Amino acid sequence: MTVSSQESDRREELRLAPYAVRESANRGRRHAEARHDYRGAFQRDRDRIIHSRAFRRLEYKTQVFVNGTADHYRTRLTHTIEMAAVARTLARALRANEDLAETIALAHDLGHSPFGHSGERALNELMEAQGGFDHNLQGLRCVELLEYRYPEFTGLNLSWEVRAGLLKHQAAQPGAQLDGHPLGPHQQLEAQIADVADDITYLAHDADDGLEAGLLTDALLEATELWRCAARRAAEEFSALPAERRLAYIIRCLLNLLVEDVLHASEERLARYQPAAPEDVMRAPEPLVALSPALAPQVAAFKDFLFQHMYWHPAVIEANHEAVRLMRRLFLHYVAHPEVMGAKARARLPREGLWRTVCDYVAGMTDRYALEEVRRFGLEDRAAITARCVPPSRGRARRAG
Repeated sequence: MTVSSQESDRREELRLAPYAVRESANRGRRHAEARHDYRGAFQRDRDRIIHSRAFRRLEYKTQVFVNGTADHYRTRLTHTIEMAAVARTLARALRANEDLAETIALAHDLGHSPFGHSGERALNELMEAQGGFDHNLQGLRCVELLEYRYPEFTGLNLSWEVRAGLLKHQAAQPGAQLDGHPLGPHQQLEAQIADVADDITYLAHDADDGLEAGLLTDALLEATELWRCAARRAAEEFSALPAERRLAYIIRCLLNLLVEDVLHASEERLARYQPAAPEDVMRAPEPLVALSPALAPQVAAFKDFLFQHMYWHPAVIEANHEAVRLMRRLFLHYVAHPEVMGAKARARLPREGLWRTVCDYVAGMTDRYALEEVRRFGLEDRAAITARCVPPSRGRARRAG
């Protein structure tokens, strides 16, 4: 027996808290579409994102280490999938809309450039006189302009709530709106869930990758209170584990610790402010999904530790700087020779202008394709690039399987 739209709406009312966004009350799409017989609006949005080219390209975009240097390091795609799983856990426990939180999570990095945040900073500098570059705004451009999937419209025609969820930095700006609706001062609960899920997921998996690469050690991590808390929890649950399994289990305990803290702290804030509608969440005095005041300083200290010992490690910095240097050269090559860009990019030139079109074109590239283009135009030898882009490894990460 299939579930009708009316039955789906009834189940939604029973399942969701008053402050959660309802599928049945979403603010619609820019181009009106009939309601689907079997899938809700946010389910359809999720599926459109998963089937998009921008989503598939995340597989070959850098998380921390330049993509292709090892088999087991996270990429933007695996980070996104792990983050979406955490977002669903948080949303279900808080009686928020799981489909919306997951969809925002799956879309949150669609606008990321090649070579991680170093690439983003480089594009922002190149585009300084043209409005800059921000991966959140670029994500919105991806789903509204740069995807070509449907005959009736450009982009994916996503629901307002999903598109608004991509604009976490813009929501805090006074009077910020999207299609005439306010974005803030705080985002809807599902967008807040996705934002926090992003932070706590990358803390855990970047530490895992740092251990795999040999940039971090158990002894180094013991200097942080957050790691010690996770290690104590692991020891309480399993007193004797082989070293490799022990570290993996500490990572698991670290993520569980963070998720549980967010749930307890958010539950307390929701009880304090008692929002009766999504709009109440947006107008609350503070974000309602957050770490507790007790754990937040430990998390901040752990982030500082990762910057000092991993993100700013000479091997990581050198590899990213070299890759980004070549990306800059490639960008300026397209500015000088726009005729060598793809046909779809060239078609946007009259409407978007030269620099923004080049920016869209380069931002959409994978690490691998950007380096292939460097080689195609003779901007630098690819073998030399690859040699400089390999971080130290303990050996296991480079093997598949």
